[in-house]
Amino acid sequence: MAPAYVLVAGTGEATPEVADTAEQVGRALAERGAIVVCGGLGGVMEAACRGARQAGGITVGILPGTERAAANPHLTIALPTGFGELRNGLLVRAADAVIAVGRGYGTLSEIALAPKAGRPPIGLGSWEIDGVEPAPGPAEAVGRALTLAGCPPSSPPT
Repeated sequence: MAPAYVLVAGTGEATPEVADTAEQVGRALAERGAIVVCGGLGGVMEAACRGARQAGGITVGILPGTERAAANPHLTIALPTGFGELRNGLLVRAADAVIAVGRGYGTLSEIALAPKAGRPPIGLGSWEIDGVEPAPGPAEAVGRALTLAGCPPSSPPT
């Protein structure tokens, strides 16, 4: 079975608590064999990539600008677009599932686009609006996202 691509959406500036949550999400996704997709910059995006890479995972960043050098250092693949925030639609379409960590207007645009693309977003401390399924923690968010992506359930690593 091909790996799931899961977008971890979140702001470029994150509190330590939000960054820790994003790192746990990235790590759990990699441990389950998923590929982490993000906007490629700092904050939540960098933390999720850091967690995924620590677990031996693959990370893909779809960057807003034209410079690959702007990417966070934990990306496996950095794709500059020059599209600015318009890349948010590409991020959603590139993923099989969406996990939104924290709150930001970019995150809001991604979770607004997700249902239209058939990818109901999972929220961790994110926007509490119709269509966003809240999760109590990183493990639950990852499990739900992978279920929505069509991945068989598995037990977490011990």
